[in-house]
Amino acid sequence: MQTEPLYTRLPKVPMWRRACALFVDILPVWLLSSLLVNNFILDFLVWLGLRVLLVSANQGQSLGRWAFDMKVVDERFGKSPGLLELTKREALTGIGVSLTVFGVTNLNPSTAQYLLLVVPLALDCSLAYFDPMRKQAFHDRFAATMVVSTRRGYSLDIKVKKWVAQLRRFVKQ
Repeated sequence: MQTEPLYTRLPKVPMWRRACALFVDILPVWLLSSLLVNNFILDFLVWLGLRVLLVSANQGQSLGRWAFDMKVVDERFGKSPGLLELTKREALTGIGVSLTVFGVTNLNPSTAQYLLLVVPLALDCSLAYFDPMRKQAFHDRFAATMVVSTRRGYSLDIKVKKWVAQLRRFVKQ
């Protein structure tokens, strides 16, 4: 008897929510990078701490994923991935994020070439956009993980929609 793959049964997360969660996760790295020394290695270590140690202790959720009701699961079993899988996944993402943070913080009109440091992260994440069935980025495929919706979280996207609707009603009055 053949069972259907796990990725067909788990609820997929829209790309815009994943991008927002990634942005929320990048903010502490960027803030520390701006306040302290702008150092690629320090950015990478902070990223690994926030996305490996915190996620392993928090049922597959980082700060951004918690804010947008999603979590990382193992592709085969549907449970929180182990430290090795998270480290493989976030090492790839962390290199792209660290390069992006370094490039954006050093960006000025005379050093526009730093904008090219965004390309590795964009290529890594764009693979999920072009994969309609699994919606897995390269780092997800490499570590055999996937991002799925969950009920556990803050539901920031829903709250922002409510705030915008209230603001529109207030402006119309």
